[in-house]
Amino acid sequence: MIEELLPPGVTSSEAFDDAAPAPLFPAEAALMEGRRARRRRQFATARACARRCLTQLGRNPVPLLPGPGGAPQWPSGVVGSITHCDGYRGAVAARSSSLAALGIDAEPSGPLPKGVLNLITSDEEREHLSDLASADPSVPWDRVFFSAKEAAYKAWYPATGIWLGFRDATLALSPEGTFSTTLRPPVPPPVDPVYEGRWLAGPDLVLTAVARSACR
Repeated sequence: MIEELLPPGVTSSEAFDDAAPAPLFPAEAALMEGRRARRRRQFATARACARRCLTQLGRNPVPLLPGPGGAPQWPSGVVGSITHCDGYRGAVAARSSSLAALGIDAEPSGPLPKGVLNLITSDEEREHLSDLASADPSVPWDRVFFSAKEAAYKAWYPATGIWLGFRDATLALSPEGTFSTTLRPPVPPPVDPVYEGRWLAGPDLVLTAVARSACR
């Protein structure tokens, strides 16, 4: 599914359960010590997806440990992103010579929990979502919106190391399956703060992806 949202040159791998055993490197296993079994299985399956992406790029599998801010640290020369939610685990990767940043997010389809939307949107964004919902109520627009901001942040943070909140981004969704996010960091941005992405919403799952060319 996720490959539908990605440009050429991006490798991808996904799983919809944790049925296949997914061994971890010792450092990853240590990181998961004391976590609930369900969380360990999700982590292991998502890391297995990421290693398949690396193999497709001709790279050896390596531990993918979280760095500052929690983003996985990919090997030199590679950019990538990992996501998981109920019923989905996925990863994408590309050579940094072709793409400067990647961010993906998966969310269960359906409305956000009560009260969340007001925490992550401005008045203008809520009006935008209301207009979209009036035109096509079959799409869980608030969930797509949340996921798109997550994907943009996952592309932004590894490239800059600058933390942002949901209110530090202004996002517009297109019914045609694209979106544009303008980030407003607290300091002058070291990279272009506008991120373009794509979204896909099915009956059970929402997927979003951001891919920025290295030449931009």
